[in-house]
Order: sequence, then structure tokens, then C-alpha cells
Amino acid sequence: MAKRVAVVLAGCGVFDGSEVHEASAVLVHLSRAGAQAEVYAPNIPQMHVVDHVKGQPTPEQRNVLVESARIARGNIKDLATLDVKGLDALIIPGGFGVAKNLSTWATQGKNCSVSKEVEGVLRAFHTAHKPIGLCCISPVLAAKIFPGCEVTVGHDTECEQWPYAKTAEAMKELGCRHVNSQVTEVHVDTRNRLVTTSAFMCNAPIHDIHDGIGKMVQEVLRLA
Repeated sequence: MAKRVAVVLAGCGVFDGSEVHEASAVLVHLSRAGAQAEVYAPNIPQMHVVDHVKGQPTPEQRNVLVESARIARGNIKDLATLDVKGLDALIIPGGFGVAKNLSTWATQGKNCSVSKEVEGVLRAFHTAHKPIGLCCISPVLAAKIFPGCEVTVGHDTECEQWPYAKTAEAMKELGCRHVNSQVTEVHVDTRNRLVTTSAFMCNAPIHDIHDGIGKMVQEVLRLA
């Protein structure tokens, strides 16, 4: 039987939702591997809406589930209905929506809170010993919820290639172990069954992002 993988989205668009290329790469690699993706998102208002041309917030109001449905081509479910019993694994793509809509990392960093619904889903998969794949900024969710876990968001020294490297330092302060890696690499925490990769935390060509996410998906399915 095909493995069933929950993919949790946080809106549509890098600056206020899920990063579209990351979400698409996850879905493509799951499809190629013969797995069945089931897409979910929380039915909540976005923290704010960003004009992706100007890079500035607008007065608009949008809903995370409704916006995520754009990526899922309408085939999406409310996160509140997710039942871990019928699923084999969980993957959460990155994008600022993870730090704005699924948690408050964008405004509070290591002192953030994770949405109760999202935390409940992560804990359910963790308790069931089912693998969790996280890329880009989404490993911060694991760092906050699972003290002592091992993750990667790329490198921990900021430079032109790694503009968000301070994230790794904040995660270390939460008590997790950060493992430096290249954009096409993944890190597997076998004890916690976490698979992480840096994706757009790195200023890298889009095909390298796609390949790194492919390895993440491959490892998640191997553990499932």
C-alpha cells in the first residue's frame, strides 16, 4: 500500500505563508516515490498579508487554510481533522508562514509559542514514532517542542550564502543540537525520527533546494 503522508501548509507565499517552491518540491517527490500526500492547514487568520512585489505588509486579511488551498489545488483539509492513526509520516515545508502563522517565531524567536493545533500534531507523530520531515525554517518547531533534538537549518555562521544563520544559534539556546550541512544534504535524528534540510535558508540555486528536499522526502519515507 502507498504510504500516506500529511503535508501541513502555512498559507501561500514565502513572506506570509508556505514557500511555494518548497511545498511543490515536497509534493513532487512524494508523488515520484509513489506516496499519497494529504494536505492540511489550520483554519485561522494569517498574522498579516505581505505584498510580494513590494515586500511590505498590506491591510488585507486572509485565511491560512484558504490560501494554502491554492498550493493544494483545492484538495486540502482543516488541520483540526488530522488523525495520526491513518498516516505514516508528517512533512512541514518552510516559508515565513511557519514563523508567523504556525508559531510566533517571527516576532519572539526562541521565546515563541507554537500553535496548539500544530504542536498537538507534531507531538502525536512523535509519540507514535512516525517520522517528521522539516525544511527551511520549520525545524524551529521541533527545536521548541522536542528539547535535545538534532536538526539542521544549514549553517550557524552568517554570510551571503547563509543569511539566516542566526536561527541556528537561537535553536541551540533552546537546547537542541544543530548540525551544519550543505543545502543538498539532510540530517536524520534517528532517536526522534526527525529529518531536516535547509532549503531556502541557503541562498542557493532552486534546483539545489529541490534536490535537498528530495533527500528529505526519501529519508522520511524510508523511516515510515
